[in-house]
Amino acid sequence: MKFSAPALVLPLFCVIGCSEPVPFDSSNAVFSKVSGERAFKHVKELVGIGPRPAGSEALERSRIYLEDQLNSFGWQVKRQTFEEDTSIGKVEFGNLIARFGADQTAFSKGAKVLIASHFDTKRFSGFEFVGANDGGSSTGLLVELARVLSEKPELASQIELVLFDGEEAFGSRITAKDGLYGSRHYAKQMLLVPEKQRPSFGVLLDMVGDQDLKIRAAVQIPGQSLRDLKNQDESADPVDHEEINERLREMSRWLLDSAAELKHRSEIGISPNYIVDDHIPLNIAAGIPTIDLIDFDFPYWHTPGDTLEKVSADSLEITGKVTLHLVEKFLIRN
Repeated sequence: MKFSAPALVLPLFCVIGCSEPVPFDSSNAVFSKVSGERAFKHVKELVGIGPRPAGSEALERSRIYLEDQLNSFGWQVKRQTFEEDTSIGKVEFGNLIARFGADQTAFSKGAKVLIASHFDTKRFSGFEFVGANDGGSSTGLLVELARVLSEKPELASQIELVLFDGEEAFGSRITAKDGLYGSRHYAKQMLLVPEKQRPSFGVLLDMVGDQDLKIRAAVQIPGQSLRDLKNQDESADPVDHEEINERLREMSRWLLDSAAELKHRSEIGISPNYIVDDHIPLNIAAGIPTIDLIDFDFPYWHTPGDTLEKVSADSLEITGKVTLHLVEKFLIRN
Protein backbone atom coordinates (compact mmCIF):
# COMPACT_ATOMS: atom_id res chain seq x y z
CA MET A 1 0.00 0.00 0.00
CA LYS A 2 1.21 3.45 -0.88
CA PHE A 3 -0.44 6.80 -0.58
CA SER A 4 0.48 10.37 -1.30
CA ALA A 5 -0.18 13.49 0.69
CA PRO A 6 0.64 17.19 0.40
CA ALA A 7 4.29 17.94 1.01
CA LEU A 8 5.09 19.06 4.55
CA VAL A 9 8.51 20.40 3.73
CA LEU A 10 9.63 23.27 1.53
CA PRO A 11 8.65 22.68 -2.12
CA LEU A 12 11.25 21.68 -4.63
CA PHE A 13 12.10 24.06 -7.42
CA CYS A 14 13.78 21.73 -9.89
CA VAL A 15 14.56 22.73 -13.42
CA ILE A 16 16.70 21.08 -16.01
CA GLY A 17 20.22 22.38 -15.96
CA CYS A 18 20.35 23.31 -12.26
CA SER A 19 23.36 21.10 -11.69
CA GLU A 20 26.77 21.70 -13.21
CA PRO A 21 27.70 19.23 -15.97
CA VAL A 22 29.87 16.33 -14.80
CA PRO A 23 32.52 14.99 -17.20
CA PHE A 24 31.03 11.73 -18.38
CA ASP A 25 32.00 9.31 -21.13
CA SER A 26 28.64 8.06 -22.35
CA SER A 27 30.32 5.77 -24.88
CA ASN A 28 31.63 3.66 -22.00
CA ALA A 29 28.46 3.81 -19.91
CA VAL A 30 26.20 0.85 -19.25
CA PHE A 31 22.76 2.49 -19.36
CA SER A 32 22.36 1.83 -23.09
CA LYS A 33 22.57 -1.92 -22.51
CA VAL A 34 19.34 -2.14 -20.51
CA SER A 35 16.83 -4.40 -22.24
CA GLY A 36 13.16 -3.91 -21.50
CA GLU A 37 12.39 -7.29 -23.06
CA ARG A 38 14.77 -9.06 -20.70
CA ALA A 39 13.27 -7.24 -17.71
CA PHE A 40 9.78 -8.15 -18.92
CA LYS A 41 10.70 -11.84 -19.00
CA HIS A 42 11.58 -11.69 -15.30
CA VAL A 43 8.28 -9.95 -14.56
CA LYS A 44 6.50 -12.72 -16.47
CA GLU A 45 8.26 -15.40 -14.39
CA LEU A 46 7.24 -13.71 -11.14
CA VAL A 47 3.63 -13.20 -12.23
CA GLY A 48 3.52 -16.85 -13.25
CA ILE A 49 4.11 -17.82 -9.63
CA GLY A 50 0.86 -16.04 -8.70
CA PRO A 51 0.10 -13.89 -5.66
CA ARG A 52 3.25 -13.45 -3.53
CA PRO A 53 2.33 -11.92 -0.16
CA ALA A 54 4.81 -11.83 2.70
CA GLY A 55 5.13 -15.11 4.55
CA SER A 56 3.73 -17.19 1.69
CA GLU A 57 5.23 -20.23 -0.01
CA ALA A 58 4.86 -18.39 -3.33
CA LEU A 59 7.05 -15.55 -2.09
CA GLU A 60 9.70 -18.09 -1.07
CA ARG A 61 9.60 -19.47 -4.61
CA SER A 62 10.11 -15.92 -5.86
CA ARG A 63 13.01 -15.49 -3.47
CA ILE A 64 14.72 -18.62 -4.78
CA TYR A 65 14.19 -17.51 -8.39
CA LEU A 66 15.70 -14.08 -7.65
CA GLU A 67 18.67 -15.59 -5.83
CA ASP A 68 19.37 -17.89 -8.76
CA GLN A 69 19.16 -15.06 -11.29
CA LEU A 70 21.39 -12.71 -9.34
CA ASN A 71 23.94 -15.46 -8.71
CA SER A 72 24.04 -16.23 -12.44
CA PHE A 73 25.22 -12.66 -13.09
CA GLY A 74 28.01 -12.84 -10.53
CA TRP A 75 26.20 -11.29 -7.56
CA GLN A 76 26.52 -12.78 -4.09
CA VAL A 77 23.20 -12.80 -2.25
CA LYS A 78 22.49 -13.04 1.44
CA ARG A 79 19.15 -13.26 3.18
CA GLN A 80 18.26 -10.81 5.92
CA THR A 81 15.59 -12.71 7.84
CA PHE A 82 13.54 -11.51 10.79
CA GLU A 83 10.15 -12.00 12.44
CA GLU A 84 7.49 -9.43 13.23
CA ASP A 85 4.13 -9.53 14.95
CA THR A 86 1.43 -8.54 12.48
CA SER A 87 -2.36 -8.41 12.35
CA ILE A 88 -2.32 -11.97 10.97
CA GLY A 89 0.12 -13.22 13.61
CA LYS A 90 3.87 -13.65 13.63
CA VAL A 91 5.36 -13.54 10.13
CA GLU A 92 8.89 -14.37 9.00
CA PHE A 93 10.26 -11.94 6.44
CA GLY A 94 13.35 -12.18 4.29
CA ASN A 95 15.05 -9.34 2.42
CA LEU A 96 17.61 -10.17 -0.25
CA ILE A 97 20.85 -8.17 -0.29
CA ALA A 98 23.22 -8.56 -3.24
CA ARG A 99 26.81 -7.42 -3.80
CA PHE A 100 28.94 -8.07 -6.86
CA GLY A 101 31.97 -10.32 -6.44
CA ALA A 102 33.41 -13.79 -6.52
CA ASP A 103 32.46 -14.73 -2.95
CA GLN A 104 31.00 -13.48 0.30
CA THR A 105 33.93 -11.07 0.76
CA ALA A 106 31.95 -8.83 -1.61
CA PHE A 107 30.03 -7.76 1.50
CA SER A 108 33.15 -6.70 3.37
CA LYS A 109 33.29 -3.14 2.02
CA GLY A 110 30.73 -0.39 1.78
CA ALA A 111 28.69 0.45 -1.32
CA LYS A 112 28.31 3.95 -2.74
CA VAL A 113 24.79 3.50 -4.14
CA LEU A 114 21.77 1.42 -3.12
CA ILE A 115 19.22 0.30 -5.73
CA ALA A 116 16.11 -1.32 -4.29
CA SER A 117 12.66 -2.73 -4.99
CA HIS A 118 10.02 -4.60 -3.01
CA PHE A 119 9.14 -8.07 -4.30
CA ASP A 120 6.08 -8.98 -2.24
CA THR A 121 2.47 -8.44 -3.33
CA LYS A 122 -0.42 -7.25 -1.20
CA ARG A 123 -2.54 -9.96 0.43
CA PHE A 124 -6.19 -9.97 -0.66
CA SER A 125 -8.83 -12.54 0.26
CA GLY A 126 -11.52 -11.52 -2.23
CA PHE A 127 -9.56 -11.82 -5.47
CA GLU A 128 -6.26 -12.95 -6.96
CA PHE A 129 -3.71 -10.16 -6.97
CA VAL A 130 -0.58 -11.00 -8.99
CA GLY A 131 1.02 -7.56 -8.78
CA ALA A 132 2.52 -7.44 -12.27
CA ASN A 133 3.26 -3.72 -11.95
CA ASP A 134 3.14 -3.31 -8.16
CA GLY A 135 5.96 -5.55 -7.04
CA GLY A 136 6.66 -7.34 -10.30
CA SER A 137 7.84 -4.57 -12.64
CA SER A 138 10.46 -3.05 -10.36
CA THR A 139 11.76 -6.44 -9.30
CA GLY A 140 12.09 -7.72 -12.84
CA LEU A 141 13.87 -4.52 -13.79
CA LEU A 142 16.26 -4.76 -10.84
CA VAL A 143 17.33 -8.22 -12.03
CA GLU A 144 17.99 -6.78 -15.49
CA LEU A 145 20.03 -3.96 -13.94
CA ALA A 146 22.07 -6.60 -12.13
CA ARG A 147 22.88 -8.21 -15.48
CA VAL A 148 23.88 -4.92 -17.08
CA LEU A 149 25.97 -3.77 -14.11
CA SER A 150 27.85 -7.08 -14.09
CA GLU A 151 29.33 -6.11 -17.47
CA LYS A 152 31.21 -3.30 -15.72
CA PRO A 153 32.64 -4.84 -12.53
CA GLU A 154 34.29 -1.65 -11.28
CA LEU A 155 30.84 -0.01 -11.23
CA ALA A 156 28.95 -3.06 -9.96
CA SER A 157 31.31 -3.35 -6.99
CA GLN A 158 30.08 0.05 -5.77
CA ILE A 159 26.39 -0.93 -5.85
CA GLU A 160 24.23 -2.73 -3.32
CA LEU A 161 21.02 -4.27 -4.65
CA VAL A 162 18.23 -4.88 -2.14
CA LEU A 163 14.90 -6.63 -2.57
CA PHE A 164 12.59 -5.73 0.31
CA ASP A 165 10.06 -8.15 1.72
CA GLY A 166 6.89 -6.91 3.40
CA GLU A 167 6.45 -3.50 1.80
CA GLU A 168 2.73 -4.09 1.65
CA ALA A 169 0.61 -3.69 4.77
CA PHE A 170 -1.64 -6.52 5.95
CA GLY A 171 -4.31 -3.94 6.75
CA SER A 172 -5.84 -1.47 4.34
CA ARG A 173 -2.90 0.94 4.36
CA ILE A 174 0.61 1.47 5.64
CA THR A 175 0.77 2.73 9.20
CA ALA A 176 3.47 3.17 11.82
CA LYS A 177 3.04 -0.50 12.75
CA ASP A 178 1.97 -2.13 9.49
CA GLY A 179 3.87 -2.20 6.20
CA LEU A 180 7.41 -1.30 5.14
CA TYR A 181 8.61 -4.23 7.25
CA GLY A 182 11.65 -5.05 5.14
CA SER A 183 12.90 -1.51 4.61
CA ARG A 184 12.42 -0.62 8.27
CA HIS A 185 14.42 -3.64 9.34
CA TYR A 186 17.13 -2.93 6.77
CA ALA A 187 17.36 0.69 7.91
CA LYS A 188 17.63 -0.35 11.55
CA GLN A 189 20.39 -2.82 10.74
CA MET A 190 22.19 -0.20 8.66
CA LEU A 191 22.63 1.87 11.82
CA LEU A 192 24.94 -0.88 13.09
CA VAL A 193 27.24 -0.28 10.11
CA PRO A 194 29.90 2.48 10.38
CA GLU A 195 28.57 5.59 8.67
CA LYS A 196 31.39 5.66 6.11
CA GLN A 197 30.33 2.18 4.94
CA ARG A 198 26.68 3.09 4.41
CA PRO A 199 25.48 3.98 0.90
CA SER A 200 25.71 7.68 0.10
CA PHE A 201 22.62 7.56 -2.14
CA GLY A 202 19.66 5.30 -2.80
CA VAL A 203 17.23 4.76 -5.67
CA LEU A 204 13.99 2.90 -4.99
CA LEU A 205 12.03 1.46 -7.92
CA ASP A 206 8.29 0.79 -7.61
CA MET A 207 5.48 0.50 -10.17
CA VAL A 208 7.69 1.31 -13.17
CA GLY A 209 6.02 -0.79 -15.88
CA ASP A 210 2.81 1.09 -16.70
CA GLN A 211 2.30 1.29 -20.48
CA ASP A 212 1.49 4.99 -20.10
CA LEU A 213 4.63 5.75 -18.11
CA LYS A 214 4.47 8.87 -15.95
CA ILE A 215 7.07 8.50 -13.22
CA ARG A 216 6.83 11.27 -10.66
CA ALA A 217 9.74 10.65 -8.34
CA ALA A 218 9.03 11.01 -4.64
CA VAL A 219 11.84 13.02 -3.10
CA GLN A 220 10.07 14.55 -0.10
CA ILE A 221 10.27 13.06 3.38
CA PRO A 222 7.15 13.34 5.54
CA GLY A 223 6.50 15.58 8.50
CA GLN A 224 6.10 14.81 12.17
CA SER A 225 2.99 12.67 11.62
CA LEU A 226 5.17 9.85 10.25
CA ARG A 227 8.30 10.32 12.32
CA ASP A 228 7.41 7.18 14.28
CA LEU A 229 8.23 5.18 11.15
CA LYS A 230 11.91 5.75 11.80
CA ASN A 231 12.54 2.98 14.40
CA GLN A 232 15.79 4.72 15.15
CA ASP A 233 18.20 3.28 17.70
CA GLU A 234 18.44 5.82 20.51
CA SER A 235 22.16 5.11 20.85
CA ALA A 236 22.84 5.92 17.20
CA ASP A 237 23.82 9.32 15.91
CA PRO A 238 20.65 11.24 14.99
CA VAL A 239 19.90 11.69 11.30
CA ASP A 240 20.13 15.27 10.05
CA HIS A 241 16.86 15.47 8.13
CA GLU A 242 17.60 18.97 6.82
CA GLU A 243 20.76 17.64 5.22
CA ILE A 244 18.83 14.67 3.80
CA ASN A 245 16.29 17.04 2.27
CA GLU A 246 19.07 19.07 0.68
CA ARG A 247 20.60 15.95 -0.84
CA LEU A 248 17.18 14.90 -2.13
CA ARG A 249 16.76 18.25 -3.85
CA GLU A 250 20.14 17.74 -5.46
CA MET A 251 19.21 14.21 -6.55
CA SER A 252 15.99 15.50 -8.10
CA ARG A 253 17.96 17.90 -10.30
CA TRP A 254 20.30 15.11 -11.36
CA LEU A 255 17.34 12.85 -12.18
CA LEU A 256 15.79 15.50 -14.41
CA ASP A 257 19.13 16.09 -16.09
CA SER A 258 19.46 12.36 -16.80
CA ALA A 259 15.91 12.13 -18.15
CA ALA A 260 16.48 15.17 -20.37
CA GLU A 261 19.77 13.87 -21.72
CA LEU A 262 18.10 10.60 -22.68
CA LYS A 263 15.07 12.47 -24.09
CA HIS A 264 12.64 11.05 -21.55
CA ARG A 265 11.54 14.19 -19.71
CA SER A 266 7.95 13.56 -20.79
CA GLU A 267 8.00 10.29 -18.82
CA ILE A 268 10.05 11.42 -15.80
CA GLY A 269 9.19 14.20 -13.37
CA ILE A 270 9.12 15.08 -9.68
CA SER A 271 6.08 14.62 -7.44
CA PRO A 272 4.97 17.71 -5.48
CA ASN A 273 3.70 15.37 -2.75
CA TYR A 274 5.30 12.80 -0.52
CA ILE A 275 4.52 9.15 -1.03
CA VAL A 276 4.75 6.54 1.70
CA ASP A 277 7.01 3.80 0.38
CA ASP A 278 10.22 1.95 1.23
CA HIS A 279 12.36 5.05 0.74
CA ILE A 280 10.93 6.63 3.92
CA PRO A 281 12.84 4.45 6.45
CA LEU A 282 16.00 4.77 4.37
CA ASN A 283 15.80 8.55 4.55
CA ILE A 284 14.56 9.22 8.07
CA ALA A 285 16.02 6.24 9.92
CA ALA A 286 19.19 5.17 8.12
CA GLY A 287 20.09 8.62 6.80
CA ILE A 288 20.53 7.38 3.20
CA PRO A 289 19.19 10.03 0.78
CA THR A 290 16.87 7.92 -1.38
CA ILE A 291 14.47 8.89 -4.16
CA ASP A 292 11.49 6.78 -5.16
CA LEU A 293 10.96 6.31 -8.90
CA ILE A 294 7.26 5.49 -9.00
CA ASP A 295 4.35 5.90 -11.39
CA PHE A 296 1.48 6.22 -8.95
CA ASP A 297 -0.95 7.21 -11.71
CA PHE A 298 -1.91 3.57 -12.28
CA PRO A 299 -5.67 2.85 -12.34
CA TYR A 300 -5.20 -0.87 -11.64
CA TRP A 301 -3.28 -0.35 -8.38
CA HIS A 302 -4.34 -2.98 -5.83
CA THR A 303 -7.02 -4.40 -8.13
CA PRO A 304 -7.37 -7.70 -10.03
CA GLY A 305 -6.45 -5.73 -13.16
CA ASP A 306 -2.76 -5.40 -12.23
CA THR A 307 -1.82 -8.13 -14.69
CA LEU A 308 1.02 -8.78 -17.11
CA GLU A 309 -0.88 -7.15 -19.99
CA LYS A 310 -0.62 -3.80 -18.20
CA VAL A 311 3.20 -3.92 -18.16
CA SER A 312 5.28 -2.50 -21.02
CA ALA A 313 8.81 -3.59 -21.89
CA ASP A 314 9.38 -0.09 -23.28
CA SER A 315 8.49 1.48 -19.92
CA LEU A 316 10.84 -0.89 -18.12
CA GLU A 317 13.64 0.02 -20.50
CA ILE A 318 13.10 3.76 -20.11
CA THR A 319 13.15 3.52 -16.32
CA GLY A 320 16.19 1.26 -16.35
CA LYS A 321 18.22 3.49 -18.65
CA VAL A 322 17.41 6.67 -16.73
CA THR A 323 18.21 4.93 -13.44
CA LEU A 324 21.64 3.73 -14.56
CA HIS A 325 22.42 7.06 -16.20
CA LEU A 326 21.60 8.79 -12.91
CA VAL A 327 23.72 6.31 -10.97
CA GLU A 328 26.77 6.34 -13.22
CA LYS A 329 26.89 10.01 -14.21
CA PHE A 330 25.90 11.59 -10.90
CA LEU A 331 25.53 9.37 -7.84
CA ILE A 332 28.79 7.45 -8.16
CA ARG A 333 30.69 10.67 -8.84
CA ASN A 334 29.35 12.76 -5.95
